[in-house]
Amino acid sequence: MASSTTPGTPAATPGTPAVLRAMNDRAALDLLVLHGPLTRTRIGELTGLSKPTTSQLLARLETAGLVRSSGSESGRPGPKALLYEVDPSAAHVAALSVGHTGISAVVADVTGRVVGRGRVEADAVAEDVRNRTAQLVHEAVEAALAEAGLRADRLHHTVIGTPGALDPVSGELRYAPHLPGWHSRTLLAELTEEIGTPVRIENDVNLAALAEQYQGAAQDHDDFVLAWVDRGVGAAIVLGGTLLRGATGGAGEIGYMPLPGAPLARGGEGATAGDDGGGGLQSLVSVPAVRALAGDAPLAEALTVPAVLDETARRLATGIAAVVAVVDPELVVLSGQVAEAGGEELRTRVEAELTGLALPRPLLRISELEGDPILVGALHIALEQARDAVFDTS
Repeated sequence: MASSTTPGTPAATPGTPAVLRAMNDRAALDLLVLHGPLTRTRIGELTGLSKPTTSQLLARLETAGLVRSSGSESGRPGPKALLYEVDPSAAHVAALSVGHTGISAVVADVTGRVVGRGRVEADAVAEDVRNRTAQLVHEAVEAALAEAGLRADRLHHTVIGTPGALDPVSGELRYAPHLPGWHSRTLLAELTEEIGTPVRIENDVNLAALAEQYQGAAQDHDDFVLAWVDRGVGAAIVLGGTLLRGATGGAGEIGYMPLPGAPLARGGEGATAGDDGGGGLQSLVSVPAVRALAGDAPLAEALTVPAVLDETARRLATGIAAVVAVVDPELVVLSGQVAEAGGEELRTRVEAELTGLALPRPLLRISELEGDPILVGALHIALEQARDAVFDTS
């Protein structure tokens, strides 16, 4: 771990040797995270540092507990060169995804390797959950830590993905009426105390979009929309590489968007504990809505019926067209259970519905991320936060 500044010592200023050393340290650590184990020579080549400077850097990082040797390079003639890697034990983080039926958690080391998983099953709308939210989160994290064989004090940061969004002014979770236990304005402080790390709560669809931007369908795009079509319906809007949040955190809550054929979702998030607030796009294309088109058949079965596919695509295209008319993205990524079950058949039908409209025609892709994209996005943010703290040797 990097040592803290001695009390009374003036802080380093830009351009000083201490600042330059810290910049070089961070550059080397980032390269080791990106590429995995590297030799001293290769680190020097990638950073542009001399051999003596690289040797001093590695010695410094080893002493700080941030880097360790990991064997020797094989398969080349001559003396074997030592390989160096980020010490996985330098930091650990937790990422969680909160859904209708429970809370999933993963714990990863600072390299990003998942070392433990936990799950707490819970009915999110049950009365006995209202006052146990922080406890349930803690139980999920503890289960992941137990599988990893880690103590709670080894965690550095925690990121939680939930439906809805935290209001930046009030601190209250909005747009998630089906999660009554999450509406306390003191919840963030309660979670921080319960888990023992800094905690960040993020909108689940925003995290899914971050996952697409980081390692999915949107890697090469700075302007895109992720349309999440699941039990809940929402969108994440990324413009110029930056996530659009809105004044209350509600940018992209297209599940409430009024559309022809759908009742208005009145009363806001506090009106009901139902999934769709009574109307809007969500009442047309969510998992229950699609199943209803096929007489409540299972989702995968429902979307094998051509008439159901056609109607779902028509409804979804209407909602996407409204978003495209406002933000003009270069890409729309379809994600969530409906998109996964409908696959390419659904995508081509949505694309056909958009053809001929007097609107821009963005690329349309189905998410191909493996696993829970919300957990992938949450883990990415948690690792960024931990690395910014732990990799700072200034």
